[in-house]
Amino acid sequence: MVPGAVAGGWFGLHELNSATEATSGTNAVAAATFRRVVGLTMGRAYPGDDAGRNGPRRSGIISSSPATMRAGTARGAAGCSYLDRYGALDILSEPAGIIECMFDGSSAVLVERIAAAARAENQAAGQRLAVIGELDVMRLREVGERETWCTDTQEAVTAELAAALTTTQALAASYLYYSRAMRLRLPRVGALLRAGYIDYRMFQTIVYRTDLITDPDVMAAVDAQLAAKAARWPGMTQGRLAAQVDRIVARADGDALRRRRERQAGREVSIWDSGEGLTEIFGRLITTDAHAVDARLDALAATVCAGDPRTRNQRRADAMGALAAGADRLACRCARPDCPAGATPPPVPVVIHVIAEAASLDGTAATPASMIGADALIPAELIADLARSATLRPLVHPGDAPPEANYTPSQALADFVRCRDLTCRFPGCDRPARHCDLDHTIAYADGGPTHASNLTCLCRQHHLIKTFWGWHDHQLPDGTLIWTAPSGQTYITTPGSALLFPTLCVPTGQLAPPQPTPTGSRCADRAAMMPQRRRTRAQNRTARITAERKHNRQTRQAARSGPAPPDTDDEPPPF
Repeated sequence: MVPGAVAGGWFGLHELNSATEATSGTNAVAAATFRRVVGLTMGRAYPGDDAGRNGPRRSGIISSSPATMRAGTARGAAGCSYLDRYGALDILSEPAGIIECMFDGSSAVLVERIAAAARAENQAAGQRLAVIGELDVMRLREVGERETWCTDTQEAVTAELAAALTTTQALAASYLYYSRAMRLRLPRVGALLRAGYIDYRMFQTIVYRTDLITDPDVMAAVDAQLAAKAARWPGMTQGRLAAQVDRIVARADGDALRRRRERQAGREVSIWDSGEGLTEIFGRLITTDAHAVDARLDALAATVCAGDPRTRNQRRADAMGALAAGADRLACRCARPDCPAGATPPPVPVVIHVIAEAASLDGTAATPASMIGADALIPAELIADLARSATLRPLVHPGDAPPEANYTPSQALADFVRCRDLTCRFPGCDRPARHCDLDHTIAYADGGPTHASNLTCLCRQHHLIKTFWGWHDHQLPDGTLIWTAPSGQTYITTPGSALLFPTLCVPTGQLAPPQPTPTGSRCADRAAMMPQRRRTRAQNRTARITAERKHNRQTRQAARSGPAPPDTDDEPPPF
């Protein structure tokens, strides 16, 4: 193909030779049509069109009538035009005409519907925060903040939201945070969100960028300025949006300006499952520590003999596991009995728990395994390989076994309940079972037996929520829980193993009917048993904001040049 310059750009199609092909009547129409197609593709008019012959032109718009277009297309087809050889004729000869229908009136209707849907989405997001605020106020009026409780009113409201919205505790807490910001700090900006004039992303950014303002009058003034301007701001990137908000904040309160975080403070290590038995790791370390880890991985990767079949990168990856286990060398996989590197097995002080069917361990089944506390499954071929060096412990289903006599379940019963549940059983919680309490659904003090049909995994936070905040649960013999919220709403959670290991959810025996639930709240008579906070949320927030404002003030005074440039990378949390 011969490139031709069009409107300051390049296209990879042949240029028509005006001295030859454009001389005939048939090809002249095809040439003009072809130029329109190319001009449309480039988003502006083709400079070679004759405005006098084809009529007035506008950038990217076909000015010929549909009848003229169809006639020109037909003539081009009869003469086997240039367009026919390059496939453009099929496009232009559609019954409705793709080109001629591209800008008809129906597209305007579709665009209007898209815009209306976006406004409705914004309004729904604002209404959700407003109703969450109403629930928050109701609970505060009923019981107060209870700010010294380990599970205070904020935790209780968050638990209700997570269950009602079928979402995580963290996301529910985020909704409550932005709801309080809309009600207490940014009511005018919140009104824009409820009206649909700004989206939820913009509201989140404004809340985050104004979080350090402490003076109520200054906060009200900033809220008014943002409400007057935000609805007129065009679409912009997160960084530009943050900069616009920062300009208003900087003029009102220089100490409240969010400044660029120090790179050293942003160090982290993140681990997430990527499937197929593999996990990805991302880290940002202090340089000296990073080089120490790098050197340590190289050293461990070099402890195998030359017959090890793995590549250097594979050995370094495996060395991460050996490093986490506290091993001083990497196990060699040469399989030679006289391997010089295999004199002593590497120590393995770290224990992980994996649930797998017996057939998968010996390689006769393709059922994947599940590691307690991980999201991804472990392929059967990998679990069969791991089983050769792991300690295997059979998991016994209790069946119709009678209740145990003690409050604390035996190791076998505890293992079964944790493997059946896999996670905390409160609605919306996925905390791994190994970090959870084993809770008696019917309290042991009320006659509830220590039995698989009366035991379930609850993380400490939701264990306290159930005990002190009016939640009740009813357990079925297969492990299903029916939860009743303080508002009377009911939610059902099933054991985590129900899909992958259904045999663990075979009923464990029918117990006697549960005792009637006490009508009185446990909050009043058991408040003394609730774990207490050393510092309240309000105290923690005040200390954080005070420290950050002090740092900002010292930075401004040291620079003696006004506020630092707005941070275009410092974004609000992604939830």
